[in-house]
Amino acid sequence: MIKITLPDGSVKEFAKGTTPMDVAKSISEGLARNVISAAFNGTTVETETELTTDGSLILYTWNDKEGKKAFWHSTSHVMAQVLEEQFPGIKLTLGPAIDNGFYYDVDFGDQKITDADFKKIEDRVLEVSREKHEFKMRPVSKAEALEVYKNNEYKTELISNLEDGTITFCDHANFFDLCRGGHIPNTGIIKAMKIMSVAGAYWRGDEKNKQLTRVYGVSFPKQKDLTEYLELLEEAKRRDHRKLGKELELFAFSQKVGQGLPLWLPRGAALRDRLEQFLKKAQKKAGYEQVVTPHIGQKELYVTSGHYAKYGADSFQPIHTPAEGEEFLLKPMNCPHHCEIYNNKPWSYKDLPKRYAEFGTVYRYEQSGELHGLTRVRGFTQDDAHISVRQTNWILSSKSYRFSAICIRFIRI
Repeated sequence: MIKITLPDGSVKEFAKGTTPMDVAKSISEGLARNVISAAFNGTTVETETELTTDGSLILYTWNDKEGKKAFWHSTSHVMAQVLEEQFPGIKLTLGPAIDNGFYYDVDFGDQKITDADFKKIEDRVLEVSREKHEFKMRPVSKAEALEVYKNNEYKTELISNLEDGTITFCDHANFFDLCRGGHIPNTGIIKAMKIMSVAGAYWRGDEKNKQLTRVYGVSFPKQKDLTEYLELLEEAKRRDHRKLGKELELFAFSQKVGQGLPLWLPRGAALRDRLEQFLKKAQKKAGYEQVVTPHIGQKELYVTSGHYAKYGADSFQPIHTPAEGEEFLLKPMNCPHHCEIYNNKPWSYKDLPKRYAEFGTVYRYEQSGELHGLTRVRGFTQDDAHISVRQTNWILSSKSYRFSAICIRFIRI
């Protein structure tokens, strides 16, 4: 027998080989009808995965984030199957779930997918789904996997980086795909599906690699859910900040200034100033002092803080000063600058905590294909706040969480 711990803390005993679905049925038939995914000891598993050791089990339904993730990832498998049927010779790469649906990156070769193909693909996905094919995982050796995908350099690259004994394929219908798991019980749960768009995407996000076609989609367990989702998208389009920004003359972009670098027009600047004044009052009330830091800093500052390792690849090229031999970067974050303000003088524990706030502008060299209005830009201003506290006996008040970016620096006294 094995002991299974449920989220409410209760522990139940089951025979070895019991599956998450068996556990769900032991609780209620209603739950079993709605369970579509599970996690055992923190690892995503299938609903029919046999459990052989004691552990903690979480059952997911469509209402859970992880449940939606499994649902959308499973639909990406079905869409990939249909794409292979309708575009023979394509090369599949990766098809993960995302926040609102899923995508699959595909090398279409000389073929091309257009809006005119969407309806045919969607209809075929639903046709396959109605056949209620089960998703089944099977282990394969590294040698076997490499042989299967010998003509697909993308899958081969992925497999080459995996350890033998950890590689699995997922089967459904007459289709299989390299996959580590996380699927719904069968395709029959998919009742509605729509291709949202196609876009270019570099393999592994590297612009030096070949550009693939990314097919975005979304799916639901009810047609009603898809209808409501599409209505919300239409409403969102009417409220799109890029559309309103242009109509209300709030901000603009100029190719001469540079992509992803917004220009605040008079009305936008006035709106921005009102927001800043509102936030400054809130920050002052919470005990924050306003500071101002430069837009650049020595490269070594960001190496020391760790920001260069995190944002170095996404930073603008360094600014060199030949005469002095110095190297500067446009700052990717305000944090190290605020630390240096703290280090400007010695402090007594009686002076702590020290709270600094700034509307600091930072810069990151986002790829042009990722730029999106004001939500993904190359230069933006943060209402950034940092707190310096003692390392021991520290308590953060709820007010500390009011701001968009808070880092804590522990000061050893």
